[in-house]
Amino acid sequence: MKNLVLAIILLFLSSLIFQVEGQSEFSDNTIHVGVIVSDVERSVDFYTNVLGMKKTGGFTVGEEFAKKSGLSNGVAFDVTVLRLEDSKDATQWKLMSFGKESQHPKQKHIQDDTGMQYITIFVKELKPFLDRIEKHNIPFLGETPVVLNEKDHFVFIQDPDGNFIELIGPMHKN
Repeated sequence: MKNLVLAIILLFLSSLIFQVEGQSEFSDNTIHVGVIVSDVERSVDFYTNVLGMKKTGGFTVGEEFAKKSGLSNGVAFDVTVLRLEDSKDATQWKLMSFGKESQHPKQKHIQDDTGMQYITIFVKELKPFLDRIEKHNIPFLGETPVVLNEKDHFVFIQDPDGNFIELIGPMHKN
């Protein structure tokens, strides 16, 4: 009898999961973010050696597709794909460069410009990130790290092109 009740409960729960999954309009539950940078090598170094992202691939967008798709006016470009972990379910952080500096001034605060201004990365322990940030002479913004709640701290930095990055997590593993 217990097995029958358990089987009915599992069947009910799996049908709920199927219903929720079936309601989504999306074929992938992650957002892939494309970031135009002034220097791909410098940015890959920052995102891999400071933030610990993994380089998981890349691809080239050819001239014809770039023009037909509207991505560029026919300029081909290479895309370097980074992820927080080497998993197909991890968000892609796609870096590309057209070999020029930004056309707008580097922001000092998130209210200085419109558009996407920052990303948030939740970490298991901030200490290794803080060590790498200091080792690479990346300045902390504001008075960070600051206490966020009884468990987590908040760190605010910028990548080489001025994109803001929040790191949130405990100072040490519990």
